[in-house]
Amino acid sequence: MHNIAFVLLRRIRSPLIVLICVYATSMLGFVIIPGMDDHGEPWQMDFFHAFYFVSFMGSTIGFGEIPYPFTNAQRMWTTVTIYSSVIAWLYAIGSLLSIVQDPAFRTLNRQNAFRRSISRIKSPFYLICGYGETSALLIKALTEAGIRSVVIDADQDRLNSLELEDYPLPVPGLCADVSLPEILVMGGLKNRYCVGCVALTDHDSINLKVALTSKLLNPSLKVIARAETQDAALNIASFGTDEIINPFETFAGRLALALHSPSMFMLFEWMTGVPHEPLCKPIYPPHGTWILCGYGRFGKAVHKRLVAEGVSATIIEEKPEMTEAPEGTVVGRGTEANTLLEADIENAVGIVAGTDDDSNNLSIVMTARELNPNLFIVARKNRRANASIFQAAQTSLTMQRGSVIAHKIFALITTPLLAEFLRLATKQNNAWAETLIERVSTIADDEAPQIWTVNINATDAPSFSHAIANGSRPKLHELYAHPCNRDDALPIFSLLLKRKSGETLLPDGNTLLEPDDQLLICGQHDIRNQMEWVLKNSNVFHYIHTGEERAQGWLWRKFVDKKSTTKKP
Repeated sequence: MHNIAFVLLRRIRSPLIVLICVYATSMLGFVIIPGMDDHGEPWQMDFFHAFYFVSFMGSTIGFGEIPYPFTNAQRMWTTVTIYSSVIAWLYAIGSLLSIVQDPAFRTLNRQNAFRRSISRIKSPFYLICGYGETSALLIKALTEAGIRSVVIDADQDRLNSLELEDYPLPVPGLCADVSLPEILVMGGLKNRYCVGCVALTDHDSINLKVALTSKLLNPSLKVIARAETQDAALNIASFGTDEIINPFETFAGRLALALHSPSMFMLFEWMTGVPHEPLCKPIYPPHGTWILCGYGRFGKAVHKRLVAEGVSATIIEEKPEMTEAPEGTVVGRGTEANTLLEADIENAVGIVAGTDDDSNNLSIVMTARELNPNLFIVARKNRRANASIFQAAQTSLTMQRGSVIAHKIFALITTPLLAEFLRLATKQNNAWAETLIERVSTIADDEAPQIWTVNINATDAPSFSHAIANGSRPKLHELYAHPCNRDDALPIFSLLLKRKSGETLLPDGNTLLEPDDQLLICGQHDIRNQMEWVLKNSNVFHYIHTGEERAQGWLWRKFVDKKSTTKKP
């Protein structure tokens, strides 16, 4: 049934039968009706000549009467045949055009094209369920990193915008219901090149279904799901989903981090940045009384973190009964000056405009700034299209749900070891983070640094692995050496060294490397390729390790060996 040729033939069965019958009857008539040759003798047309004549006459090409001029009877039959074949062709072509324009047939055609696109992918890819602002940011970052993506979404308008995007790599897309298992399988869930599934739809229930289906049909697959409620997150986590991301909890955690460790917050932002993203500037949220406008999912997450940091917060909520706001909540939207004055805006140090309406959030920001120009302003941006307006509002910190999710997923996909580094980094103090930020800023070149993982094994680092197997003990700083001048260092350094015996933050350059070491590297973009020379070229590694330049190529080695032999006394 999924064979488009079979479906097409089945749908045009009646027109095809009519066309065949008209042609067969026309050919039979020419064979039966007698003609006359050039000598005036009776002549009977055979089936080959009849087929040839009806073929060009039925399409109104009109080569003429063959092989001899027709009799009146033959010309009468030709007239009947012309009108019959033209009507049959009009019926067939009209039926074919209606079939091609039929929504069901067009859907089948798109599905077949989508299957062919998947079958042509011969490199690891991620199946992304749901296409919106979050997915667009994530796919852009992944394709710039050389990672393929496949998209399934139920809204054709969103997929139309996907086709208009100019991504570095082609991104196949399909309009279908991702909650159906057969659609996920069609999207490559069981494909051997599929390495992960990311559920980013607007509904937690669909994300739950996608994560559950992925784990049941392909247990080895890495599954990342978005969940905007605590209940959904717990439900998705119950069957082994690898990562569950709640954008509200994530941002609230970052805001709390900025309150007690501003440098650590900036370090997190830099480490999880997407390729070529500008470095964020440091922020210093003040301690004191804050005003929180909106007590929905976002407001509750922020309020919990503010309380945990020992920061008092006055809540403004339009419908406190519905959101179960605590006692002392000021009733209102926060867009009115009297509501903000009732919440004591004049003595507050910060305000969070956290409603689900961008217009209200911007109104809150402008009104609050007029009443207290010294406020630290945090605004929630719900739609990416409003980015320029929020930028003009000059807020201290802006929360965009899609950006928060995309940054975190990109970091999880490209560098799984980064999560381990960030976990260990949170145990350090603010001074440690400041020192690391200064080190990163010297190589960052005003954009987010590139973070990647190097494994000391025969695949990622064959030159190091071979040297260790032969008794050499290369040091970590040899990994940073410039392949053309060992005395110069590349703008990179190690954030984390992980081995069986334990983990080391910011390992020293004199650390001896061991087999199966895992290194989290931080460096400038496009520097990684130069580092690959040291990792994979034995001659370059020999020069870095010993300082001796070894001849490359068979002919050059023969020449050097002969030259050294002749110099011996």
